[in-house]
Amino acid sequence: MASPVRLDTDPSHQWRESPIEERSFAATLITLEGHYMQAPPLGAQNFARTMGMISKTLEKTHTYKDVREMLSVNIGVWIWLRRAISAAICDLNEKSLGVRSEPFVATRFIDITTPEVTALIVKNYIALKEALQMLNKLMHIARNLLVTTNPEIPQNLSAAVNFDHEVIEAICLCVNVLSKGIDGEMPEDDASRVKLNEITELYKKVLVTSLQQAHNWIAKNDRNKMAFWYRVFIESPDVESNPEPDDRYDMVGSVPSPRCMHLQEEVCNWIKRNTVMCKPAAAICQKFFEAKERDKKKPDQWFPYENTSAFVYANPDASNDGPSTWDPDEKDKFSQDRKYGRVSHELDEWWRQARLPNSMDMDNPQFPANFLNDHIRQCEESLMSRYAPAESLAGASADGSEHHADEAPIQDWQGQPQQETAHYATDYDEYDEEADDDDSYGEGPMTGLLTEIPNILDPKQIEALHMIIKSCILDSAGSGPTRQGESLQQARCRIMLATECGRNLLREMLVFIAVWEKEDQSLIFQISGQIVLALHESCLVHHAWEAVRSPKDIMSPAQTVLLRLITHLVRTVLHPSDTYDPSPAPVSQPETRLADPDFRLNRMLHYFYTIFRNRVAPECIALMRIQGQVRAGTIDPADFPVDNWDLERAKDGLMQFLDFLLTVADIHVLRQHLIDYDAVYDLIKLLEGLDVAVERAPFPIARRNDVPLMAPHTMSNPQPSSSGDPPPPPPPPPPPLADPPHEFPWPGIKGQVLSILAALLQPPPGRHSPGNPTVQLQIVKHNGIVALLNCCLYDDNNRFCRERTQLCLKWLMDGSPDAAAFLQNLISANQAQHLNQVQRTPSGSGTVNRQQAGAGMQPVQTIRVDGIPTAVQIRSASAPAATEGVIPPINAMAPSRSPTHSPVSVKNGTNGFNGDSGNNGIRGHDAGNGDGGNNGHDENNAVHGDNGSTEIGQANGRSTETYDFEDGPATAGVEAASLAQRLEENRNRSEELVNGILALTRSNERGGRLPNPEFADVDVDADETEEEEEA
Repeated sequence: MASPVRLDTDPSHQWRESPIEERSFAATLITLEGHYMQAPPLGAQNFARTMGMISKTLEKTHTYKDVREMLSVNIGVWIWLRRAISAAICDLNEKSLGVRSEPFVATRFIDITTPEVTALIVKNYIALKEALQMLNKLMHIARNLLVTTNPEIPQNLSAAVNFDHEVIEAICLCVNVLSKGIDGEMPEDDASRVKLNEITELYKKVLVTSLQQAHNWIAKNDRNKMAFWYRVFIESPDVESNPEPDDRYDMVGSVPSPRCMHLQEEVCNWIKRNTVMCKPAAAICQKFFEAKERDKKKPDQWFPYENTSAFVYANPDASNDGPSTWDPDEKDKFSQDRKYGRVSHELDEWWRQARLPNSMDMDNPQFPANFLNDHIRQCEESLMSRYAPAESLAGASADGSEHHADEAPIQDWQGQPQQETAHYATDYDEYDEEADDDDSYGEGPMTGLLTEIPNILDPKQIEALHMIIKSCILDSAGSGPTRQGESLQQARCRIMLATECGRNLLREMLVFIAVWEKEDQSLIFQISGQIVLALHESCLVHHAWEAVRSPKDIMSPAQTVLLRLITHLVRTVLHPSDTYDPSPAPVSQPETRLADPDFRLNRMLHYFYTIFRNRVAPECIALMRIQGQVRAGTIDPADFPVDNWDLERAKDGLMQFLDFLLTVADIHVLRQHLIDYDAVYDLIKLLEGLDVAVERAPFPIARRNDVPLMAPHTMSNPQPSSSGDPPPPPPPPPPPLADPPHEFPWPGIKGQVLSILAALLQPPPGRHSPGNPTVQLQIVKHNGIVALLNCCLYDDNNRFCRERTQLCLKWLMDGSPDAAAFLQNLISANQAQHLNQVQRTPSGSGTVNRQQAGAGMQPVQTIRVDGIPTAVQIRSASAPAATEGVIPPINAMAPSRSPTHSPVSVKNGTNGFNGDSGNNGIRGHDAGNGDGGNNGHDENNAVHGDNGSTEIGQANGRSTETYDFEDGPATAGVEAASLAQRLEENRNRSEELVNGILALTRSNERGGRLPNPEFADVDVDADETEEEEEA
């Protein structure tokens, strides 16, 4: 009997020399492909055994380096791994989305409703759970195989079998499912919700693992980086597949975007020219190809030798060592691109127009400060007309008088080059009321394979995406310039901002929740900062700013985060050296100038301050002035043009801009730029706008007394408990409703403005005096002293403003005769005004009365005793003798006194207590004060006594202190001296700030005087400075 013929399962002998791990893993992958392709499907037990084999292989690739090294260089493993993953993705598409995908065909984004996706997921829950767990393990193995001693070999082998196609397909599948399911309505029953949540988490794990595999595949490999960039930004599943030859991407600002077809073809040609494998990988591919018995009529699609030049040791198309030349007459596109040598001529032409503006003109001036007022007025008109009735706007549009605020810079200041204006203020006042608020983050539907990922993953999961972007565009993560002197990292950065998919991804990464919440030291924030650094090195930060802006917002949330990251970079990486010199060589080329980090930093600062002066400051001040008009009653509160949500976003953007300016002002070599831009004017206008818009919040009583406010007791008395426990506390009061928009307090803004002014006023490093003379003159010129003095009043919306104002006043008065003269004139004017008020004051008002003075009576003057406004009736020793007797009582000043009491005078020299205003007597003080708002007519004390005693009685019934002068000279002297000291201290407090400011103008040998430490407890306003000044 003849023996049965043995089936040869390895005719090409490709596995004969392979170890058992490779054979077992390859057999398992073959079984999985048949299972997911339904040829035939495995039973439960066989699938469990297959899952166990995959799990063991995954564990070995995690643990053993030699297993990774062995499997990663076997091209047969890569082929079968791709085939198994492709079959699993096709099966998951069918069970999750109802459409089965095909191998080798790129999946498009599927237009399917959320309820259909939810129903399919719940129906196929068990099969989906098993398939997702298997796909996640297979992708983990593929990720691990790229972590070897020489990762270039497995990177080339995986590229030879187009394994990256399956990675893109896995990402597309996860985005398709998660973008439909997570935002839709959840099922009503709990069991279905649990199933849906479990499948959603499994899809997120697959997505994270696929991103990690892609990161390992592109690491330190420029060819793979460009191929990945091409797939996700130029050939994204949702972009137009057949654009017209002259079709362009959406335009940003005034710069035309690249032509889609030209960019796509040129980048594809670069990938072909630079597809070169390392020698070990090429030898492995060649050996596998020779051992394989090929069917000439049916080529192997899983090993596309005929369709790739990846097996060539040296690609002749890539060996162009000559200079880069562009031949427009060349007919063959591939030859034309090969002579050019760089990535894309279309991309370079776009970048020359879109890069940092005014790269050739260092003398380009900033917008003049006097332009701000007209622009604020135009912003007010634009804001108020936003919600105006259509009838009221018809007339304006009919006569052609309506214009946009953006036109103001060109009309009011013809000296500014027109090309500059297109970069920072375009169409920002064109509001579309019918658009949804969500469209303010991205105008229209957002395209891109990776765009939705920031909305799907949490901060820890999304790190792989940020690391991919960083490794592809950051110069320090690249391999250096090419033979043509081109940085491929910067070329990919340009592709990202030139395409719609790249700009959409950048916007979503910036508004990602983790960037708002994370600290500066967190990993996600640091990576985001490195991405913005790459934009700055490519001179495209301004283009990114325009790309993520929103027409509805003064500053969009993405712009606010972008500016926060730029501020962090200026503090750290971009911090200039002491040899900072932004002036380029007179005859240098633009590329040479842009390569200078000092020049780039100077141009970026110039651009962002232009944004601040041209848009952010005018719009915010316009809102403040409209608030002031509502407070004054000239505008109905219902006509206020924006809501609290818009105001919060405007405040966040303004605070971030002020933080950026404060960072620049704290760096001495950059501070001069803000001084040259006359930044003081904008800051003073902000202070004036805040004073008009917002009423100062008083000091909270609960915090002043350190006693929490108790809720009013409205419940009936509870019955005593048998256990002796105290009754439960009353329920807390309901939360207060949100304040109306016109009362928005703009908290914290005033303190930031004062900090910037203090930084601009301070002397250069190493010196203590005097203050910056240019800034001192600017503040005086723009009437800034009055705005500063108004900031001394306490405002709970802007705490510690008085301390910041004291520092500003210190440097303002230090060495500035103009500021001292301005303050002296201000005090004199206030004194004259106060004198006129005193002369017109009627009898019994608590101040000097002309009838009393004519009758020989002593005036009643107001002082502060322990911070409480009080009225003290005194007589000076220099008064006529006829008045040295009894001073008639003034009932208006002491209504609680007994009528039998008669106040007596305190004689000069008795106990060192002198009422003479020229010595140490009690000076008059205005009762009004900004702190407590008390008035001297409401709470007042009168110095009176009987039979040689001096008594201070308070009209409001508070405790009375009596000093008996007949007990003995020693006791009387101590008590009178104590009273005199207390009154003298309170008198001096009203003069300390003015005297301190004037004293700062007197230079001494040490070069300055430190501020009085008691300034923090003294209020300074017009009422307190107008009273007194002693020579």
